[in-house]
Amino acid sequence: MKHKQFITLLLLIFSIPVFAQDNKIEFEEYNLDNGLHVILHQDNRFPLVVVTITYHVGSKNERPDKTGFAHFFEHLMFEGSENIARGEYSKIVDKAGGTLNANTTWDRTYFYEVLSSNQLELGLWLEAERMLHLNVDSIGVVTQKKVVTEEIKEREENQPYMSFQREISKRAYKVHPYQWTVLGSADHIMSATESDYKEFYNNFYVPNNAVLTIVGDIDFNKTKKLVEKYYSDIPASKNPIYRPNKVEPVKNEEIRDTIYDNIQLPAIFQAYHTPKSGTNDFYAVDMLATLLSGGESSRLYKTLVDEKQLAMQVMSFPFPYEDAGLAYTIALPNIGVELTDLEAGIDAEIEKLQNELISDIELQKLKNQYEANHVNGNATLESRAYNLAINYTFHKDANLINTEIDKFLAVTKEDIKRVANEYFRKDNRVVLYYLPKSQQ
Repeated sequence: MKHKQFITLLLLIFSIPVFAQDNKIEFEEYNLDNGLHVILHQDNRFPLVVVTITYHVGSKNERPDKTGFAHFFEHLMFEGSENIARGEYSKIVDKAGGTLNANTTWDRTYFYEVLSSNQLELGLWLEAERMLHLNVDSIGVVTQKKVVTEEIKEREENQPYMSFQREISKRAYKVHPYQWTVLGSADHIMSATESDYKEFYNNFYVPNNAVLTIVGDIDFNKTKKLVEKYYSDIPASKNPIYRPNKVEPVKNEEIRDTIYDNIQLPAIFQAYHTPKSGTNDFYAVDMLATLLSGGESSRLYKTLVDEKQLAMQVMSFPFPYEDAGLAYTIALPNIGVELTDLEAGIDAEIEKLQNELISDIELQKLKNQYEANHVNGNATLESRAYNLAINYTFHKDANLINTEIDKFLAVTKEDIKRVANEYFRKDNRVVLYYLPKSQQ
């Protein structure tokens, strides 16, 4: 227990930003013969190491009649393997004083362990075990079916407003697999067979669909030998990795609907179709969203919350989908304010961006925010491990950890005005009014 508390203390200390703005994060990367991409970053100031595996599989790789599998495997990966008893995976890390977790999106699944650096080999062995020897059997499948379907109920049905992603996605997408959520369908999870899950595991959780990132107090030569020891003999998949190639058609008609939910206060959810992450337009859209709601001095907050008092809360943000995605605006009205009036206020702020260039002061403030975020976003071992892994997984360019800030800083006032007109059109959006069931 004391060992774990010490690691926790080191993590807290190490979360303090320590990099100057112009410091470059050095790393090495290479491929094993089986296709596994390996990224190593050395930081020997603290005796910690982060081991991550990113599988390039998310909900968009699923079949329309078998959704939720990627999220299901996020859970099943902790069941155990041929050499790890059922339920012992997390306990092994806990006994070693480490922490671990995982998460799934539309586009990837991410696993990580944070350990003291003398436990590096343990972390590598654990991830290799579930890449090669995961238990995909009836006991684990039945257990996780119950866990996952309960999570769907808890997160979407029992939390106010939290069905919004499911309700928007199925209206925004008709062709692309982003039309279903990461959690998927409870019916699909329950009806799937053990062989269905084995097929999914064999297709996607393979070295040639993964990135192994090791960050922290490491020696490159020793670490490479350990990677070779635990991963070189894992066979690559002989089948091509399924990547959906559906492209959602450009929208030219607004979709509006009303959702009656177990809520006390009404809300507005807007979702605009936006470009894929990594494109120049995505960086401009991201900055536009920050301009609208990035802090109490942002346009939406200042106008709708402070000045006109139309809203209690308002936010705007794009989700970083790998393919063309959505940018959301969400607002809760003040007591007595009609949703139509609040929506008109939001739309008026969008129209200003479509018709007028932002000021030099606003643009400089945005760039200052992004430079600060760049420094803070790479301050910890965990954040560096994640950024290296995701940048390679989606863009095959791990060095974006150093250069992506330049793409934000290159955005001009004209770019923000242009993307406001190109993407934040009323005929390019879904609008949902959330109302209490009592009003139905």
